[in-house]
Amino acid sequence: MQGTIATFDPRDHTGTLLLDDGTELTFGAEAFRASGLRLLRLGQRVAVTTSDDTTVTKVQLPGIS
Repeated sequence: MQGTIATFDPRDHTGTLLLDDGTELTFGAEAFRASGLRLLRLGQRVAVTTSDDTTVTKVQLPGIS
């Protein structure tokens, strides 16, 4: 799934994103840490991996694993 970063707190590494279908998902610090990224910016396109209950488990840049 892909979406756009809507909010991101660089201190605690949590935020929200809007999927392409308009669904809003929140992600925790664990999902951000799994990405290996240092920072996200508002409006940035991301790909997300979710668990069966739609909990975000990884936030990453599209095309980069």
